[in-house]
Amino acid sequence: MTQASDDKKLFHRIGELSKTLEVPASMLRFWEKEFDCLKNLKKNGKGERLYTAENIENIKTIIYLVKTKGYTLQGANDYLKKNASTLSKNQLAIHSLIKIKAFLEELKENI
Repeated sequence: MTQASDDKKLFHRIGELSKTLEVPASMLRFWEKEFDCLKNLKKNGKGERLYTAENIENIKTIIYLVKTKGYTLQGANDYLKKNASTLSKNQLAIHSLIKIKAFLEELKENI
């Protein structure tokens, strides 16, 4: 997923998300059962999972906590619950910084 397509698409399917985040789709399905913030994913008429930008940010946080920081799944779930409002603000800031970075890179290419 490129940044431009991220901004235009409201929902992402599990296959593209798995490829982009470099985690198996089976792990995403498993985390859906383990993490409260992923339990109510939207599904289309075919039953395919549809991930919102907020879902994706939560998954990125889970990946960071589990794979980088070494949290257990329960520890990561507790962390997400405890810091939900702070994470939401941080996610907005990160999203803004990503947009700025993309703009600056595009500007640099055009110089």
